[in-house]
Amino acid sequence: MVERIATIAKEELRLLFQLKKTERLWHIPLLASLCTGVPLLLGYFGGRLDYGVLACIGGLVILYMPSTSMEHRMLTLLLCAFGFIVSFAVGAAFSFDPIFSALALGLFAFAVNWIVHYFSLQPPRNFFFIMIASMASCMPFDMAALPTKVGLIALGTIFACLLALFYSLYILRRIPSKVSPLFVRTADRFMVIESVVIGGFICLSLLVGHLLRLDNPYWIPISCLAVMQGLNVAHVGRRSFHRILGTFVGLGFTWMLLAINPTALHLCLAILALQFIIEMLVVRHYALAVIFITPLTFFLAEIGSGFSVDTNLLFAARLLDIVIGSLIGAFGGWVLHNKQLQRIAMVHVAHRRWRRR
Repeated sequence: MVERIATIAKEELRLLFQLKKTERLWHIPLLASLCTGVPLLLGYFGGRLDYGVLACIGGLVILYMPSTSMEHRMLTLLLCAFGFIVSFAVGAAFSFDPIFSALALGLFAFAVNWIVHYFSLQPPRNFFFIMIASMASCMPFDMAALPTKVGLIALGTIFACLLALFYSLYILRRIPSKVSPLFVRTADRFMVIESVVIGGFICLSLLVGHLLRLDNPYWIPISCLAVMQGLNVAHVGRRSFHRILGTFVGLGFTWMLLAINPTALHLCLAILALQFIIEMLVVRHYALAVIFITPLTFFLAEIGSGFSVDTNLLFAARLLDIVIGSLIGAFGGWVLHNKQLQRIAMVHVAHRRWRRR
């Protein structure tokens, strides 16, 4: 038993310092940084950083661009852009009440996960749709401002799609594209069960944040979802540990960046650079990427308010959010990948279908 634990610990320690190989081109990180940085800089020079933040969130749709033909690339991006707009609208529309907000987010997460798996959408799969809905659900409810906010998300996605179009026109002349059908549909019983589990735990995580009266509880469901995306129980536990460790180190890195008293322009440029670094690292080492994700998300959340709140309190709140969300996600991942529970659920679904006949 002791030898088994020592072997596992040694393997986890090795993986903690291992960089994975990847065939991902540096073009995608550059595109991602431009799609987030340019709208942010336009918002800064236009005197509306809050508008720039919303538009740069929409620009993240560029991460869904597949390495396929022009038709498949643009159709995928346009559909994902529509998904981003719907995600923000759904989250913001139900932000008037914490209970309704958590229930709506859970149902939305169920629907998104089912659709993403049904059409075999490539990574990052359901993550950014649920992330945007979660962030919008925790914003102050303002129905009058909702069309403007949704429009800014749409503008960010439009900018990303235009940039993807020009990039694709260039790159497809140099690198042959993969042949891929426009829609690959897959359906199985576990897909529904997985969607139910993910929707339930996303709902629970946001509800926990509201019950604890945390300032920005959307980090709890985001962390929960990020951890639950593990491939198996061991991978889920590893992602949970890496996320907590990376956040802890990342908060120290954020504190050092803020110690030099950067201006709003410096923060915009830092966000642009951090996005590039994150996309270079996230496919190689998750914990290392989280170190840079922490300051990026921190700057995006607080740049509009000018860091008017005590940063030490913000650091403590962020670490608490990540720890709670990662622990809930670890439990959710165990439920999701537990073989015995999967068999029970499969039998239950099959029995219900047989009774309907």
